[in-house]
Amino acid sequence: MSEMFEKNYPELQKDGRFTSPPSGLPMYELKMLQEYIHSANLQNLGTVLPNSKQQMVLLKFFKSKKNQLVEIHSSIGDDIIHTIGKVAAIGRNFVMLKTLFVRYWIPYPTIKSAKSPFGIPDVSGTHQHVAYDQELRNKLLTNFGSIVAEKEVLRQQFYEELFETNLKTWKGTKVTIYTKKNTIGKIIDVRNGKVLLNNGNEISISKINYIKQSRINSFWQRLFSKWFTKKSNKRTAK
Repeated sequence: MSEMFEKNYPELQKDGRFTSPPSGLPMYELKMLQEYIHSANLQNLGTVLPNSKQQMVLLKFFKSKKNQLVEIHSSIGDDIIHTIGKVAAIGRNFVMLKTLFVRYWIPYPTIKSAKSPFGIPDVSGTHQHVAYDQELRNKLLTNFGSIVAEKEVLRQQFYEELFETNLKTWKGTKVTIYTKKNTIGKIIDVRNGKVLLNNGNEISISKINYIKQSRINSFWQRLFSKWFTKKSNKRTAK
């Protein structure tokens, strides 16, 4: 009996023992069935909650494309913008793409279409996931909040940030914000649903259609901003 079980379910053997099979189906067939069920459930939810359908479907799509190239057509007023980049961050109401030189923030309500570029394989990859070694596991078990807050990759893994929450981590960087007009400036603060820029502009987040930012300059801008903040805090403490 044991030999027959081992022959039928070789993938369930672990450390000389066997776990219970999750189904009578082969694992590859079960995987396909589960994906079908998840997709069907999502469509049913979208029918019952039509106002949330776009958000739910885009969340599922972008999560399956983490660190992969996607092609997005989004709107700014009557204009359509075409953006291609790797999925860098997936929020509750926005997605961030990046190329070698530029980052883009695109709110879900402005997205007209999203897909994998032609010729790119539509498959998931191990690079979509976070590798957890024993040291990281122990840190998460003993100090989850501060450890996750320190690393953007962990925040993306455990939380679905709001657009406003994500923008708070980019204080001190120069961006181009697209609403009905283009506004260029450094992010000084993000609060009460508004982005405050160093040129005095206050832009409502609900009116933002698109944000573009140079990756080359952002590293040094953020580094200087953090250094200046720490220095100011030390002076205040004295």
